[in-house]
Amino acid sequence: MSSQNHTSESTGVNNNTKLHIRSRFRRAGWIGMISLLLLLSAGLVAFNNDERNFTIAKNLDIFYTLFRELNSYYVDETNPEQLIKTGIDNMLESLDPYTQYIPESDMDDFKTMTTGEYGGIGALISKNGQYVVISEPYEGFPAQKNGLRAGDRILEIDGHSMVEKNTSDVSEKLKGPASTTVKVKIERPGEKKHLVFDITRQKIQINPVPYYGMVNNETGLIVLSSFTQNCADEVKQAFLDLRDNQHAKQVIIDLRGNPGGLLDEAIKMVNFFVPKGSDIVATRGKVKQWDKSYKAIAQPIDTVMPLAVLISRGSASASEIVAGALQDLDRAVIIGQRSFGKGLVQTTRPLSYNTQLKVTTAKYYIPSGRCIQAIDYSQRNEDGSVGLVPDSLIKEFKTLNGRKVFDGGGVSPDVTIEQIQTSNLTIALVLQQVFFDFATEFVLKNPKIESADRFEVTDQVYDAFKEFVASKMDFTYESKTQDLFKKLKETATREDYYNSAKQEFEHLEKVIALDVKKDMELFKSDIRELLGMEIVKRYYYQRGFHIYSLRNDKELDAAKKLFANPQGEYKGLLSGLIPSHAGDKRVKSVDLN
Repeated sequence: MSSQNHTSESTGVNNNTKLHIRSRFRRAGWIGMISLLLLLSAGLVAFNNDERNFTIAKNLDIFYTLFRELNSYYVDETNPEQLIKTGIDNMLESLDPYTQYIPESDMDDFKTMTTGEYGGIGALISKNGQYVVISEPYEGFPAQKNGLRAGDRILEIDGHSMVEKNTSDVSEKLKGPASTTVKVKIERPGEKKHLVFDITRQKIQINPVPYYGMVNNETGLIVLSSFTQNCADEVKQAFLDLRDNQHAKQVIIDLRGNPGGLLDEAIKMVNFFVPKGSDIVATRGKVKQWDKSYKAIAQPIDTVMPLAVLISRGSASASEIVAGALQDLDRAVIIGQRSFGKGLVQTTRPLSYNTQLKVTTAKYYIPSGRCIQAIDYSQRNEDGSVGLVPDSLIKEFKTLNGRKVFDGGGVSPDVTIEQIQTSNLTIALVLQQVFFDFATEFVLKNPKIESADRFEVTDQVYDAFKEFVASKMDFTYESKTQDLFKKLKETATREDYYNSAKQEFEHLEKVIALDVKKDMELFKSDIRELLGMEIVKRYYYQRGFHIYSLRNDKELDAAKKLFANPQGEYKGLLSGLIPSHAGDKRVKSVDLN
């Protein structure tokens, strides 16, 4: 015991003091080493930053000198602005399809995409031969009110010829400040004289909810076409009307083909249906100060009414946030096909001369923690192509109720409805505007048709359409069988099998030769439906189009069937008692083409 209190004559300190001093020296040593490492690390970071800055400066100088020499000595006159834009566009395209340069001339179109608002006459236009034609006047806006029709060929705008012009030229002339007048001369099929319209432009606000209504006595439907400014308010208004005035007991939200848009609108929309404080989406990227988690900050409007969300391969971005968040929170059953898989966040950054850069800054993560991005653009193949996240890297996550879901791209539905493959003939009829041209002639001969929910493409109408197709001498297409045969023939020729089986190949080629009349009967069901949609749209616009198209809708039928017993399959899927397709990893392997 006394030894513990012994004072050392040589040092003048006891043993405890010695241990304390040694401890301090050790700590000081560690602190010194850590400080040295931090200094070295900072120096390395500074060195790396300096090296990166030098590399940037060097390559910018190379680009400037190259451009100067090119502009001075290239054999023909160059367009400097176009050359620079081409260089910028190709540079950004090497990163991902969503990082884009927006020149000053495109700013109005960019604002229209985000707000859904512009000054103009309110009509869709498209190129048809040498003319730009009215493809769809919006109901209730100046073009429709003044009598413009789908199929009208635009000859002049304010005295300037529009023949042989492209759609962007015509669009620029039609748009303008509200309350200004534009003079439009058109040629209408069936009319001998040209028609002239003086149309007063107005602010065009495209309604992102083109249709909502009851699909049976108890089920309401809301179709949302895009996530533009204030679209969530339109959804809220439609939902409250369906619930409170039309007595809907369950609601279907249709996001099929919705390409997305504003993140804030998607967050507001999810907030309508989930408890306050619920996680909705998080963004994470390189600039950590910009990382953010978004929660439901407002009181919801309904957290108990059964919901179903319809999605397709064309549902992307904000659509996937809504569908994915409602799925992760077990608030809605998702029906359809796996969504597109766009989980990248874009931010706009101002540049000089009133231009902007839309740059990918982060990725979306929905409440379970999974990312919905399908393609890893940072990992490119040698030829520059990119592919899906491989199955080996797909991870499992859990919904609020513990159901299995996976990352690796898009939102997989709880109930998968296989999409019917569209025939090459049907695609050709759409792309070559045969449906459109026939509907234009049909309207001339038929001033009125039955209501959208009762109209039918009769055998008589379909026979007339077949004759119309046959009269189109320039109409061409290849069947999928011919596509495959052509590839087989090329492969056989390359591998030296073709000559030995030449007669068999020639015989098969004759067997699969196109027979338009035969194919028109083979794919009659699909062609008839698309034809009916085009015709109905001429008389009843977007609302009529949706009423007609929903009559034979497999996803909608699946949702109605699900709601026929909401206490059964609906609750079973959300609780995990009934297996969901979203918990099947195999649905991730999907062809992106």
